[in-house]
Amino acid sequence: MSTTKNIYLVGMPGAGKTTIGRQLARRLQRTFVDADHEIEARTGVRIPLIFDIEGEQGFRDREAKVIADLAGDGNLIVATGGGAVLRPENRVALKQSGTVVYLHAAPRLLFERTRLDPNRPLLQVANPMQKIEELFAQRDPLYREVADIVVNSLGGSTSHLVRQLERELQKRCAA
Repeated sequence: MSTTKNIYLVGMPGAGKTTIGRQLARRLQRTFVDADHEIEARTGVRIPLIFDIEGEQGFRDREAKVIADLAGDGNLIVATGGGAVLRPENRVALKQSGTVVYLHAAPRLLFERTRLDPNRPLLQVANPMQKIEELFAQRDPLYREVADIVVNSLGGSTSHLVRQLERELQKRCAA
């Protein structure tokens, strides 16, 4: 496996990008970065506050800067934010600087995983399930467009999913 290219995890909120990313980084002995946590570290505030003050556009501007910076690094496992694929320049940066893994999960499972999390500003609406379905319909084609590997995150064992992903990554490197 190339140690210079990053591995990016993309997918909807609740797909498991951070959980899978941390374990994968340990197994591959790479540095793990959660892009949303990086934004919070740089700004000194939580993402919901960024949304409150700057709106989604301001947040997306910050997200694009973090992705561009991380794309300039190497040997990282990066959990991107769920909406990172919305901007074409982010999709280009991801594709050019690493291998992109789409953690796919059905909207119902995503709802179950995120329904009680107050740190997901786009889901703080009257009908979060409907919002997840709308976001999924918008983003799923973009995740698939940018992905080198698609893995179904069906709610099974995290360690099993990490091993499966590790095998897929090794196959790609052997090819």
